[in-house]
Amino acid sequence: MPVDVRIAISCADRSGLLATITGRLFDLGADLGDTTFAVIGTSAEFTSMVSLPDTISAEFTKSELSKLDKTKITNISVEPYNLRSTHVEKKHITHQIELHGADRPGLIARLAEVFAEFGANILRMDSEHIVEEYKVNYVIRFEVWIPNTRAKSCLSAADNVASSLGLICKTIAL
Repeated sequence: MPVDVRIAISCADRSGLLATITGRLFDLGADLGDTTFAVIGTSAEFTSMVSLPDTISAEFTKSELSKLDKTKITNISVEPYNLRSTHVEKKHITHQIELHGADRPGLIARLAEVFAEFGANILRMDSEHIVEEYKVNYVIRFEVWIPNTRAKSCLSAADNVASSLGLICKTIAL
């Protein structure tokens, strides 16, 4: 019977890193489920819900990943994961929201509060500073599930908060 684990790796970013990690997991017979990979500053973050063959332990998997040349891993964990890994309704993205403008303290908190008020579930969020011709632009991206009956009101409220903070808000319904 497969063993479900959560693998989290933090290390310096470099070309080919994702291929190196996922290639080794494939070689071990691992089956990747929900997975994220992101570069944050100069480091990379990899997190995946993985089913390991019952012949491979979490400890062995961690040891094998630690040996990878491209990773120079700062932090690695391979831990049993017993929570449900299949998606329920609130796990499907219904809207993508992108905001951009000047950075201000509390932007993400204010917007996250709006989504919470309307029963939305934030599935992904990322933010970055982008240098554009003599100025720095702050970009925030949310991927959310919003109850259909509250979507219009929720998106309107998010747009109002964004406008009050001097941000431009773009929304895509999926």
